[in-house]
Amino acid sequence: MHGIGAEDQPGATFDWGRISPDYAKYRIGQPDSFFELMRAFHVGLPGQNMLDLGTGTGVMAMRYAHRGAHVTGIDISPGQIVEAKKQAKDMRLEIDFRIGIAERLTFDKGTFDVVTANQCWLYFQADEAVRQVLWVLKPGGLLVTSHCSWLPRRDPIAQATEDLVRIHNPAWTGHSWSGVVPAMPEWAEGQFRLRGFFSYDEGLPYTRESWCGRIRACRAVGASLMPPQVQEFDNALMQMLTQTAPEKFTVLHRIDAHILEPL
Repeated sequence: MHGIGAEDQPGATFDWGRISPDYAKYRIGQPDSFFELMRAFHVGLPGQNMLDLGTGTGVMAMRYAHRGAHVTGIDISPGQIVEAKKQAKDMRLEIDFRIGIAERLTFDKGTFDVVTANQCWLYFQADEAVRQVLWVLKPGGLLVTSHCSWLPRRDPIAQATEDLVRIHNPAWTGHSWSGVVPAMPEWAEGQFRLRGFFSYDEGLPYTRESWCGRIRACRAVGASLMPPQVQEFDNALMQMLTQTAPEKFTVLHRIDAHILEPL
């Protein structure tokens, strides 16, 4: 999310691999409306060569592959890549998933038409990641950074959930996001021109079970807390939802993307 730090405690890291099964099942990525807009900006077209940075369990990579793109996905977490490969195999998709980091790409110059980074750019060292992206993009290629973030200041279920997370993980710094999306990221200035930008809100559907799974698969819970703590939190969240929310509900999210073209 824009304006959220990459750490909750100095030097602390998140173990995304520990929650890979939940991540693959419950972090469903962007809604269909997002991919329709991407197509309007000529991103994710059949035959395009795409690199998905911080691919996680490959949710975004698989959505683009379904649309006919040739996709490579990298992630720093071996556990995430193992799960991504499993998911792609189950869906009979040919995607090149690799362990790797955005700051040290191993591809030849001018390999990709598009580089994407969904919900992960904040974890990169921006200057070095930009240098690497500029190397692997073809002439006329694009970098797309995007987010799909719940809005605690506008959605009561999101707010109540964050309040509960903060009780179980007081060190979490990613709460209370303002919802502000800059028209141009600061790190992109002087390196890219803005080819396109959008930001809109959409209520995404959940059940009590899937919302609990989505929150387990976030950095403040499953990637930070130990398993007994995760279970304690999960029980508390389900109890809260049972008392305050119907079995099916929506949570308001802000969806945004910057489509960037190298200068």
